[in-house]
Amino acid sequence: MTPRNDLSLYHIIRESSLTENAPLLILCHGYGSDENDLFSFASELPEELFIISVRAPYAMQPFGNAWYAINFDAEQGKWSDTEQAKESRDLIAKFIDEAVKTYPVDSNNVNLLGFSQGTILSYSVALTYPEKVKNIIALSGYINTDLLVDSFQSKDFNHLDFYCSHGSVDQVIPVDWARQAPKFLDALRIKHIYSEFPVGHGVAPQNFYAFKDWLKDRI
Repeated sequence: MTPRNDLSLYHIIRESSLTENAPLLILCHGYGSDENDLFSFASELPEELFIISVRAPYAMQPFGNAWYAINFDAEQGKWSDTEQAKESRDLIAKFIDEAVKTYPVDSNNVNLLGFSQGTILSYSVALTYPEKVKNIIALSGYINTDLLVDSFQSKDFNHLDFYCSHGSVDQVIPVDWARQAPKFLDALRIKHIYSEFPVGHGVAPQNFYAFKDWLKDRI
């Protein structure tokens, strides 16, 4: 099957061993990367998963892509373009709708896996559009409450389940930011586990096997 790149986000796919109603896993890469990065996980993940790895919408120079701009300013320091991030949140939600209509997948079994900026967006999609997703693997990111709609607490999160992990010596996103996620999810009574691994801003092999087993039990 050739990916349909007339959809909202450019993407590559790995087909499922199932011919219909396959569980869908959407991969959202980090800042400055592209759809090929997390796709390296695909060959090691359960064969029944239909896997789509998407490319973030903003091209960077000389290469790579971003879900939203991160600016470095002498006065403001490092800051994120919140409006771009919200647009990307809504774009992923739109892409989910398109993907379940286009590919032979189960609309009630849509799973997100993000890394870094892709995790920040995955959190915001799940907490803004919980009806569209089921399980979320949140690697090396954090919950940015600026990306959530005002009334998000009133939504139904009963079916959601999160696997959250972070490097304990992450030099890009402080581990203290990631450690806020369990408290936040607890307050919403959302199922989750949180793990740390002795690495920087990356995915340790033991982290990969941990989330792989977690996901296998839930699809």
